Amino acid sequence: MKNMVLLMNLLLAVAWGAVTGSFTPLNLVFGFILASIALFLIREQIASREYFQKAGKVAILAGSFFLELVISSWRVLMIVIRPKISLRPGIIAVPLTVTEDYEITMLANMVTLTPGTLSVDVSEDRKVLFVHCLDVPDPDEQIDSIKNGFERQIMEAFR
Repeated sequence: MKNMVLLMNLLLAVAWGAVTGSFTPLNLVFGFILASIALFLIREQIASREYFQKAGKVAILAGSFFLELVISSWRVLMIVIRPKISLRPGIIAVPLTVTEDYEITMLANMVTLTPGTLSVDVSEDRKVLFVHCLDVPDPDEQIDSIKNGFERQIMEAFR
């Protein structure tokens, strides 16, 4: 049923493009958002509550990523503008709970796109993500931050 609602959402977005006479990416995204709102309003009739719950969790994940992006950018800026830089860089091993390739890839990309961290490698058994950190005074705190932040939200949004 989830795939059917997504298909309806996409078709309504294309219909919006046809009605407005503009198939620009921005207009289609706007149509997709309008279609989501319309489908949300009739969710009881199409029994698609699960679709909107997942969409909400994906939105929370995106918001969390952008918030972390801003906070990490600020931290890196503060490190760079200090007259005396005292860093404790290191590579941490983050044990993975996510198991699917797309989940591991998403987590590794989110970590890499966050300033101050870089995904280095994934173990062959796909159970550990190695992350280089610009400054890691407490490795356990950094591991916990990744596991209880991005990894948990990825599992909630895509499982």
